[in-house]
Amino acid sequence: MDIESALAALNNPTRRKILEWLKDRSNFPPALPEHAQLDGVCVAYIQEKAQLSQSTISTYMAALKKAGFVRAERHGQWTFYRRDEAAIAAFLEAFSTELHKP
Repeated sequence: MDIESALAALNNPTRRKILEWLKDRSNFPPALPEHAQLDGVCVAYIQEKAQLSQSTISTYMAALKKAGFVRAERHGQWTFYRRDEAAIAAFLEAFSTELHKP
């Protein structure tokens, strides 16, 4: 776990909001029928909810992915993102340990 990359990714309120939104799929419009069986949320839905440009959302999602907070899965022209709960828990543990070092 690279704590510096993780903190850099979290040093933006919109990226933190995206992680919060991704906790619950119902924060977004229903998936298209052909995507209903897929885990995660289409990047277009994230972009729409955040009301930011496609390039900004792509940059934000890349930072969250690099930090390990989300996983991306490509299906045709669509990219779906979901939280990586194990990685988030590992970050919280590592950060807590670092803060509590004597």
